[in-house]
Amino acid sequence: MTGTAALIHPTAIVDPGAELDSSVSVGPYTVIGPHVKVGAGTRIGPHAVIEGHTTIGKDNRIFQFTSLGAVNQDKKYKDEPCELIIGDRNTIREFSTYHIGTVQGGGVTRLGDDNWMMAYTHLAHDCVVGSHTIFANNAQIAGHVVVDDWVILGAYTCVHQFVRIGAHGMTGMGSVLLADQPPFVMSEGHPAGARSMNFEGLRRRGFSPDRIAAVKAMHKALYREGLTLEQARGRIGELAASHPEATADVALMLDFLAATTPQRGIVR
Repeated sequence: MTGTAALIHPTAIVDPGAELDSSVSVGPYTVIGPHVKVGAGTRIGPHAVIEGHTTIGKDNRIFQFTSLGAVNQDKKYKDEPCELIIGDRNTIREFSTYHIGTVQGGGVTRLGDDNWMMAYTHLAHDCVVGSHTIFANNAQIAGHVVVDDWVILGAYTCVHQFVRIGAHGMTGMGSVLLADQPPFVMSEGHPAGARSMNFEGLRRRGFSPDRIAAVKAMHKALYREGLTLEQARGRIGELAASHPEATADVALMLDFLAATTPQRGIVR
């Protein structure tokens, strides 16, 4: 056999309406629905179920027993054609469950590129996950959660609905995140509290000493000086002048804090 047929195990069930690149491989007993699109080089293991209006990009590795694109767990859902969109070069390990969005939340659940998603991870409806993240085993995020680039969620982390996690943040194992977590912050606990900034992660990503010094100053303003959030924002805004290399980092923090509501607040 040639083309797609040569790479699809004979026990797999692939709906004729599905659009799979000819280089996609599909393992035994996997089920792929009629509205699924899969890009070049993606490998899908055995016993996976991919359904709904699901689009998967290039060079992903999807392991056995995953469930992608299933109907969400929102009781308001009325069978609208909502979506799950997965980018390129993601690794999605065993028993992960990623659901389609809802009309009320914009209709799309989204996973970016180059993410490392370990076993039993869960993306609920309308979540938006960026790129280069790591979700350790059993990291679970509820509906409408936003996870920015380079975030690491420790094993068994649970994130409350509508929470946002800023870029380069990290949670400890077993954390329960009930409030927004600003960029660069490391949190831990039940409920999670801010413990430090992710300095080692920043060094590994090539942050200069000046940029790291600015992040330290942001941590001090947010958590060490007894300032209100509004006062801390003012103090952080002054850092761009004294740390010119960190101008983009300061802007990232200020933009995040500006979107935080009093009802949700930030981790403390």
